[in-house]
Amino acid sequence: MNFFKLEKMDYNQISKNVRRNILKMFFESQTAHLGSCLSVVDILSVLYFKTLSIDVKKPLDENRDRFILSKGHAVAALYAVLSQRGFFPIEILDTYCKDGSKLPGHSTKYSVPGIEASTGSLGHGLSMGAGIAIAAKKDLRNYRVFVLMSDGECEEGSVWEAAMFASHHKLDNLIGIVDYNKLQAFGRTNEITALEPLRDKWLAFGWQVKEINGHNFSEIQNAFSKIPFEKNKPSLLIANTVKGKGISFMEDKLEWHYKNLNKEDYKKALKELD
Repeated sequence: MNFFKLEKMDYNQISKNVRRNILKMFFESQTAHLGSCLSVVDILSVLYFKTLSIDVKKPLDENRDRFILSKGHAVAALYAVLSQRGFFPIEILDTYCKDGSKLPGHSTKYSVPGIEASTGSLGHGLSMGAGIAIAAKKDLRNYRVFVLMSDGECEEGSVWEAAMFASHHKLDNLIGIVDYNKLQAFGRTNEITALEPLRDKWLAFGWQVKEINGHNFSEIQNAFSKIPFEKNKPSLLIANTVKGKGISFMEDKLEWHYKNLNKEDYKKALKELD
């Protein structure tokens, strides 16, 4: 089935628009996880505006590529990208985390078109992705399953169980992405539970691995164009990112995992995106 894809786009402008909407959502809702959202904007922009085989008019088409945001606390970034892509009216973003909203603070399946899975408890997304990917193989379908995980999430044993399962079943239609910003809720990953050598660990579990700058659009697009990285193996993309990316006073700052956005910071942040 041929899906509509955008061939020409300005990723910089798309990402700026998405970041503006994320800032607005957090300022109006006074909720946390802003830094975690800003680190994945560029990856999501390339996925939804270039890579994924999707049709916004048929969000549940059985042949669509699936995307699971395993780090469900960053769902505001996904909402902003989905609305930018046309899955639902952008005005719905104004209801983020408010009473009666379709946009809760963690990913909730089918709350709006484009949300494929309920996530939030970390370490579950890759298992769901592996299950969907093996179903595709058994049903002789060609869709792919993308799972975006946090780096802190890679401390979960369930991630590695899913990694072994995917490798054993040769799920080359499964693509894991690690948002490697090296900060988690309470400190740097190398201080909480060291992940390195992260690439070697995934290789040892039978995946093929690429490592990129997760804010370089050319590197992101090029990596996704090479999927699967090796036939009969699941693919893992380590995307080196910066928490709070795009707003200078938030970049690589732990406090923006939970800190609320006040009026002064909101105006200052918006000015940086002009």
